[in-house]
Amino acid sequence: MKELRASWPARGWSWDSRLSCVSSSFAAELESNARAAAKALATEWTSANIQKAPPHLRDLAERTGGLRAGQKLLTSAAVGASFVYGLWWPWGDGMTLSMRIGLGGPDATSDALQRLRDAFSVQV
Repeated sequence: MKELRASWPARGWSWDSRLSCVSSSFAAELESNARAAAKALATEWTSANIQKAPPHLRDLAERTGGLRAGQKLLTSAAVGASFVYGLWWPWGDGMTLSMRIGLGGPDATSDALQRLRDAFSVQV
């Protein structure tokens, strides 16, 4: 995740306490650079294919509000039963998007979330 942060085209990450994720908003013209920076989150789920996802990913999508048009759930390869995910959300104004990065699976403990915040230099 440190590599993602280092190559992220927008400034600043914050903590989204509602979803327990780090979050960054960025201008639409940075979309291709942001997607390239998030290359570790290679698997892409959308409203069109989320029903084919494993149950834990479908549950995650539902817990975070479902996937609407243009939204994506990006996932890393699993490490054991755990994984990193990204919520790619266009704001609907055609000008801004946000990326939220979180941890899923049984290893998503408070210690692991603190390490995620540390990797992105985010304070709660």
